[in-house]
Amino acid sequence: MPRFRLRIEYHGGGFVGWQRQRNGLSVQEAVETAVERLVGGAVRVHAAGRTDAGVHALGQAAHLDLERDWPPATLRDALNFHLKPHRIAILEADRVADDFDARFHARHRRYLYRISDRRAPPVLELGRVWHVPRRLDAAAMAAAARLLEGRHDFTTFRAAECQAASPVRTLDRLAVTRDGDELRVEAEARSFLHHQVRNMVGTLKLVGDGKWSGDDVVRALERRDRAAGGPTAPPDGLYFVRVCYD
Repeated sequence: MPRFRLRIEYHGGGFVGWQRQRNGLSVQEAVETAVERLVGGAVRVHAAGRTDAGVHALGQAAHLDLERDWPPATLRDALNFHLKPHRIAILEADRVADDFDARFHARHRRYLYRISDRRAPPVLELGRVWHVPRRLDAAAMAAAARLLEGRHDFTTFRAAECQAASPVRTLDRLAVTRDGDELRVEAEARSFLHHQVRNMVGTLKLVGDGKWSGDDVVRALERRDRAAGGPTAPPDGLYFVRVCYD
């Protein structure tokens, strides 16, 4: 059966996350329903990574097997037709090798977290940024973020329900930059723990508020205890940007 890779963009608001769940509509269910309407039968869609309720994607990757060898552009356009009115778009569809796996063949993942720290509420970006109505110290946050780069035990930034076999990860990049009234936190690694990015952002926000120093962040990391870290940032500002493959 021909295997295809999809690059998917979606607004996470209104969805219970990527993975199918019993408590509401997931992005996976919406995409699989669109595929079923197109081909007339149930098809499983496998993603590169799960996103939580409210988290967005600029370039989620997924694969699926179809009985027909569709022209990629036709498959993309047909799925987008059947995805209406959901805020989900198939950006690209590509034919890939039959053994390609969107999750296990991923070599690199990138996330973006957006914080709006202007006083007025971001009405045009509602649900797409974390609104913090006071100026944060971006330089201090950037310096603290660099202390988390490298290979560490990230238990402090791991959700209690995380199912990963090990809390050890290599964080290739954690950068904080300012663009006007917006702070952008970019995180890059081969893989992340559940809530790792949101927990790191919540901790860096304490630094931006002047409540924590870089030394406090390092001490929290070394404690290897979720209770030692900062709060979990809300899902609104988090974006799954892209997945890289060999």
